[in-house]
Amino acid sequence: MTVDDLRASLRDPVPPPRADGLLRALWLVGRGDWEGAHAIAQDVEGPAGAWVHAHLHRKEGDASNAAYWYRLAAKPVCTGNLDDEWTEIADYLLAAQAPHR
Repeated sequence: MTVDDLRASLRDPVPPPRADGLLRALWLVGRGDWEGAHAIAQDVEGPAGAWVHAHLHRKEGDASNAAYWYRLAAKPVCTGNLDDEWTEIADYLLAAQAPHR
């Protein structure tokens, strides 16, 4: 699955089968379900979970909470376009999911 596949699936009523965990959270927020995305992200420990969590709070407009999660993710606070960040996170998660050769 590619980021373009994930983005195209936002028109579908259910996420793609490979979109689980944090990818599912991105899919949900991409469809406007912030609460559903947050419910997933808040239960995932580690830098990737913190990055998605930061993105969600940034989207919500809670800059101080987002900054806290960016620190936990070891990422600088993002000030760019939210959609560009969504794509960057999706790229990262998909690369981590891909089988290593």
